[in-house]
Amino acid sequence: MLFRDRAEAGQALGSHLKEIGNWKEPIVLALPRGGVPVGFEVASVLHSPLDVFVVRKLGVPGHEELAMGAIASGGIRFLNQRVIRSLGISNEQIETVAKSEKLELDRRERQYRGNREPLPARGRTAILVDDGLATGSSMFAAVAALRQEQPDEVVVAVPVAPRLTCEQLEKQAARTVCLLTPMEFSAVGEWYQNFSQTTDEEVRELLDKAADNLNPRAA
Repeated sequence: MLFRDRAEAGQALGSHLKEIGNWKEPIVLALPRGGVPVGFEVASVLHSPLDVFVVRKLGVPGHEELAMGAIASGGIRFLNQRVIRSLGISNEQIETVAKSEKLELDRRERQYRGNREPLPARGRTAILVDDGLATGSSMFAAVAALRQEQPDEVVVAVPVAPRLTCEQLEKQAARTVCLLTPMEFSAVGEWYQNFSQTTDEEVRELLDKAADNLNPRAA
């Protein structure tokens, strides 16, 4: 099975989520950029608000590929204390990396959201959406960071991901929904007929449209 594009994948994902859950005040948090077209359709089906959830990995100084934590939309910070303790990373080093990554996170949020405030997740069902997962590293960081905001539950929802990645995420999130879990998996894009890059402008337009759908402007 191939999805025609991210919109079709989002419609299928949204319909499935509507069927299987009675979600508590759900909000849809999409990982930009490719997750936003999917998240827009999910939010439309669920009649829920849509927002971006930007995640920036905090890399270990000198070994940036190794994550010692993450920061995310809404001022959320998650630190992996096991990594920090084992490598003897100081608070000063953590703050230096976090400050640098926060500048980039803030830039992206302004670019995508403009002046709108992040949607609060506390006490609600937070549905994290992307267009698909490979290793799931960004989604793992998103789940860990979002937990700091104390939502009622965190749900990961994607159209396609390897079975092993979904099983690993099930241990982190309250619920993981993967429509397709192929045994053989090399890249997310191979499960889409059209997997063209989502632009920053498209992200902004979809966020604006989602806000208008929930709060129509007076004529």
